[in-house]
This record gives sequence, C-alpha cells and structure tokens, in this order.
Amino acid sequence: MSKNCKTDIAIIGAGIVGLAHALSAAKRGFSVKVFEREEKAIGASIRNFGMIWPIGQPFGKLYSRALNSRKIWIETAQSSDFFLDQVGSIILAYKEDEYQVMKEYCDLSKFKNSSAELLSIKQIFNLSPYVLSKGLIGGLWSPTEMIVDPREAIKKITILLKNKYGVEFNFGTTVSSVEPNLVVTSDGNKINTKKSIICSGADFESLFPQEYKKFHTTKSKLQMLRTISQPKNFKLGPALCSGFTLTHYDSFAECSSINSLKDRYKKEFPFAIENGIHIMISQNGLGEIILGDSHEYGLTFDPFNNEEINKFIVDQVKSFISLPSIEIASRWNGIYPKLIGGTELIKEVDDSILIVNCLGGAGMTQSFGLAEEIAEEYLNF
Repeated sequence: MSKNCKTDIAIIGAGIVGLAHALSAAKRGFSVKVFEREEKAIGASIRNFGMIWPIGQPFGKLYSRALNSRKIWIETAQSSDFFLDQVGSIILAYKEDEYQVMKEYCDLSKFKNSSAELLSIKQIFNLSPYVLSKGLIGGLWSPTEMIVDPREAIKKITILLKNKYGVEFNFGTTVSSVEPNLVVTSDGNKINTKKSIICSGADFESLFPQEYKKFHTTKSKLQMLRTISQPKNFKLGPALCSGFTLTHYDSFAECSSINSLKDRYKKEFPFAIENGIHIMISQNGLGEIILGDSHEYGLTFDPFNNEEINKFIVDQVKSFISLPSIEIASRWNGIYPKLIGGTELIKEVDDSILIVNCLGGAGMTQSFGLAEEIAEEYLNF
C-alpha cells in the first residue's frame, strides 16, 4: 500500500462484522480496503460455536434480518467452499415448565412466519439418536439453524473477498486515527475515503472512545470447549440445547411461562445463573463437538478461565447426550461487545465515518443481514 492512496470504503476490523460489510460494499461495486491490526482475525469471530441461529432472535426485524443473513451465508459458502451444515436445532425439555415455554413459543410462531414445531420423544430420536431418554419429555425443533467452523469460514471469506471482489486486506496494520474522509495508519499511510466503517469489536478504546461512552456498552467474556474429533460414523445431527437456552435468548421473552422457569433455575442452579451459563453443542466439519458457554459482563476481565464453569458445562452435556468421546482438546475464552438495552450500535460520527458494533452474541447470525441494511441506508453516494 502506497503512502497516500484512496478507496471508496475503508473498513477497520476483519472479524465477521467487518467482512460482512466488505462483502456488501464490494458487491455494489465500491472499492474496499480492510484494515486489521492483527496478522489474522483472532477475536470473537473465531471463538464461537459457528452457529447461525435465527431461533434466538425475536420475531420481527431481527428475525427477518437473521433469515436474510442465513441466505447470504449459504451463497457465500457455495462460493467459498467452506463447511456449512444446515442441521437445524433442537432445544430439549426434561421438565414440564421447559416444555410449557416451548408450547407457548410454538403458539406465537404460528403467526410469525416461523417453522418451529414441537417434537415427540420418537421424533427427537429420529433426528438425534444419541440424546438420552431418561426424563425426556419432548423438544422444540427449528430447521433454520446452521453450523460453520468459524476458523475456516472467516479465512475463506477473506480469500473470496480478495479473489472475487478485489477487496484489499491490510493485516498487521493499526489504524491510529479516522478523520473525515481520511484513515491514517500507525506507519504513516494516509488513505482518502468516501466512507469509513469502524467494526473494531471489543476494542472500545482505540478509535472514538468518547462515542462508546455515550452509550451503555459493555463486554461479555465467554468460556467454551471443543472435544477431539468423534469417530467418522458419529453424526450429532441438529445442534442441541438444554432448557437453559430458553432463558438466554430474547426470542422466548414473550412466552408467559418464562419468568417462572427463570425463577426455578435461580433456585436450582444458582451457579449457572451467576455465570450466565446456557448449554449448547454443535459438531463442525472436522467431527469435533463444540460445547458452551458462559457469560461474564464487564469492561475488564480476569485473564484466567474458571475450570468450575467448564466442569459444569461438561456435566450438563453428559446429562442429555451420549458422545463417543468427551475428551477435551481445547479450552478458550472469547470477548464480544454488547449494547445493553439494544441489539447493535450504529453511530454516524460524521457523514463519512460510521461505527457498527455491539451485536452481542449474534454477530455470526446477524452480520450479513445488517450489512445489507447499512449499505442501503449509508452507502448511497
């Protein structure tokens, strides 16, 4: 990159939010340069389940956006040849109050363009024969959920953007300032832009910290685990969740029984509630099982993982699924940005600078759809 150059769109951050906006802009014929201070994406975008998760989104704008993202994920996977498994999801009910929330959700979904439905025990076993039957009452099936391996997907989307759309990536490049129609890097390069889009993830401090302070922003630290590859003949099938998931996602907030379910969990599982734990598992293209996760909120976190959280997650997984191997190959944590009381932070600093951040835990699910909305509204020059 020359000392002084130009581009239509400069994007700061090469995680899924930045990549989605690069794709949306490039498809519209804009020249795009992406700046990432690390040598590759290493943040929350590669430290998640790889779940595209429409069922977690409330009906209305967010659910529609998630379905649009889903469509773009499918198209992008076909173009990039990365693993994408349209497996759907099942939330399992082992208690009557969990099943009651599921019934209420299905009643609501009949009027909301949703294909979710209740499953009998037999239907669950047909889709996922390794689910444990003891105490099982039924489940909530949704066909819209998909699984990618985020490590692979992020890498291959980057390659697609380079090769097919001519997007220029500047890895290992720190942006020191963003000014009206100008991006300045720490090595002295100046890039004239029509629009700069800041997608800096959990970094609230480097660019426009005063803007983040105007909003109720925070961060979430999560803990996750990954098993060794399961035997080749083992197929998990749908992503599986325990009843904790019903209390985690806003999509179930309209269900009249949700508060009584939360009250029971607070009494029976105080450790899980205190640590924001809900239990989900998925299988990636390497045959590994991804387990998680917990949620700790704040702006500064202890760098060490809590092994008691990991143990609780593993024990809960063992309570509803029989895996050939539960041997853990990797443990890690991730930190994602969140807007308290909102679903994303969209802030115009001026006509040429836009902050897009704080999608919470829905970055994989929402980014492509949100980027399309952003392009329609803000890239109209």
